[in-house]
Amino acid sequence: MKKLSSIILIITFTLSGINSQTDDLNQAKLIKGDLAPNWVLLYVPGKFEFLKNWTVERDKQLRKPSKQPDRHVVVITFFASWCPPCIEQLKPLENIFQKYKDVKVKFFIVDLTEATRNTSGFEDAPTTGPLLMKEGITIPILYDNRGWVAKNYEATSIPKLFVIDKFQIIREVRKGFNETEDLQGDLSKIIDQLVVEK
Repeated sequence: MKKLSSIILIITFTLSGINSQTDDLNQAKLIKGDLAPNWVLLYVPGKFEFLKNWTVERDKQLRKPSKQPDRHVVVITFFASWCPPCIEQLKPLENIFQKYKDVKVKFFIVDLTEATRNTSGFEDAPTTGPLLMKEGITIPILYDNRGWVAKNYEATSIPKLFVIDKFQIIREVRKGFNETEDLQGDLSKIIDQLVVEK
């Protein structure tokens, strides 16, 4: 059964009333070269993370340039605890996170578990924080509890991963996960190129 979940690659769900099949037909897709939508997401109760802390358009300033003046590459993956391919993707992502933790690259897991909990079949999904701790994952978790950021990023199928450059441009979009793909190698090549770009 685990192999079957890996072969399927993508788990599809409904977010904010948008059916993924309708979404595929009626909305323009975010693609490489597009400006990444801005977001503000909860990371602990009462505290928020901003995309603008790390990357903004070329002619704009970061949100708090006196405290954090350096632009970063940003890697985000949309995740839910009920999604087997999402969980399988985390080990290689954690390896990449550890490889680049001292470089100007920020990694975030955008958790959709609560946004999808009331969707049929996901009511008993485990809480993400303890699950990731048990799996040895230390990538920061951001909580998209209402699914608004997922909607803006058209993440109606997960896992869905984005690599955003230092000027807020999407440079890679990956939908689904397969254990046979070389996620570490592929992302390392992209990140190595982006961290040296001026």
